[in-house]
Amino acid sequence: MNFREMTLNVFAGRPVPHVFFQPRFEPWYDWQKRAGALPDKYQKLGLLGTYDDLGCSMRYIHYYTPVPDPVVREFLPPARVREEGDAREQTIIYDTPLGELVERRRFTVDETWRTVGFPVKNCDDLHKLRWLYQHTRYSFSAGRFEQGSHFVGERGEPQFWVPKSPYQALALNWMTLEDLIYALADCPAQVEDTFRAIDDSYDLLYEQLTSASGVRIVNFGENIHDQLLSPRYFERYLLPFWEKRAGQLKRAGIFSHVHIDGFMRSILRYFADLPFDGIEALTPTPQGDVEIEEIKAHIGDKVLLDGIPAVLFLPWYPREALMEMVERIVALFHPRLVLGVSDEVPQGAPADEAIERIRMISDWCRNHATAASHQG
Repeated sequence: MNFREMTLNVFAGRPVPHVFFQPRFEPWYDWQKRAGALPDKYQKLGLLGTYDDLGCSMRYIHYYTPVPDPVVREFLPPARVREEGDAREQTIIYDTPLGELVERRRFTVDETWRTVGFPVKNCDDLHKLRWLYQHTRYSFSAGRFEQGSHFVGERGEPQFWVPKSPYQALALNWMTLEDLIYALADCPAQVEDTFRAIDDSYDLLYEQLTSASGVRIVNFGENIHDQLLSPRYFERYLLPFWEKRAGQLKRAGIFSHVHIDGFMRSILRYFADLPFDGIEALTPTPQGDVEIEEIKAHIGDKVLLDGIPAVLFLPWYPREALMEMVERIVALFHPRLVLGVSDEVPQGAPADEAIERIRMISDWCRNHATAASHQG
């Protein structure tokens, strides 16, 4: 059974031959390569060759790969987007009839663009953003998906993520959290109108996804952290959106999972009833705020994707602590488990040590075939 088949079997509740290990180390590989820190062997093997050498499965088709995102965003006339700046500073200007929205980004020392000035700051800006979304189209590129499917091959079921829920889109992409919370207090109707405009802009995308050929698993890349929202906002703004959109996918026979990678204690009680087949990146102690056993007690029969705290790949945590956590996770969740790193292998983890730790887990998973499967 290859890794692509194993991925689907885990979600479908069918047997797998051994513990299924699917770490996400693309950002780590990219960072180490740019820093000149990769051993020559893995520099030559490339990303895919490194996955193969370590005996690991791959998840995403467009994350730190040459494959473009299969979800395409287009701004429709008369909307217009302009970019100004240089190699270190960038300004993005969204032109609307109601005025400009201005976003500022800075190229950091780790060679990543970071937003340092968000375009929406107050209730007046929400009018502009709402108009912008009314002239925004999201669509699914079957050609890009096929390109990604070919790229991943048998290393895993090709996956990608859909745009964030309206609340998370404002909280993470368009506004500071502080400005969003003030807006919800000062002009809630305008915020909710903007939520609806964002949701409406996704209609075509979901129509195309539910009729697409070959799409089997989709991620809701939400990056949930319970300090981004109260349980009241979680119930009012996230749950209805998820039930609507994940429900569309489920009716089309498509599995889904949601990315929750921050603190989670205040929302644990919702997990078993979430409308997804799995939850990705739940992070237990010593990195998160709950024990792995608490996650088990609240996740119901959903698939856990990942589970190993990323900090355990750093050298000041002994390898024994890492493997103890691996064994705890497998004992609790297998076979409803896609074992991986919550959230991903840290970019700064020293190359030689990170490689040995990934290989150690990979070997352990393959050598715990019969026993682990029987535990399930």
